[in-house]
Amino acid sequence: MDKVMFIEIGMGIDLHGQNVTKAAVRAVQNAIHHNSMPGLRSVLPGNDLRHMKVNVRLAVPADRDKLDLDTVRAELPYGEVSFEVVDGGMLTSSGVVIAEKEDKNDLAYVVIASVEVGY
Repeated sequence: MDKVMFIEIGMGIDLHGQNVTKAAVRAVQNAIHHNSMPGLRSVLPGNDLRHMKVNVRLAVPADRDKLDLDTVRAELPYGEVSFEVVDGGMLTSSGVVIAEKEDKNDLAYVVIASVEVGY
């Protein structure tokens, strides 16, 4: 990415089920769902959203091998999307194990996302 236009940070949590993908999707949603970029198209090469680049850094606390980046990518409707997955986030107690929610233990997964948009 040559020009970064903005960076948004989000946090996502899966309280039950220990699903790192669900927490990552929520982190990306949290980062992008409070934004409108009406002027972005006018600065993109050719005024075309296909030239937008989106870099997503995900800080995940566990189960990197279970992270489904295609599912996370589906939350980003425009641009060329790339990912960097790093150690981070948090594992913390949800305070209860709920079998109906497919809990394996009482851990809540917290993922942090940094979403950079530019071209």
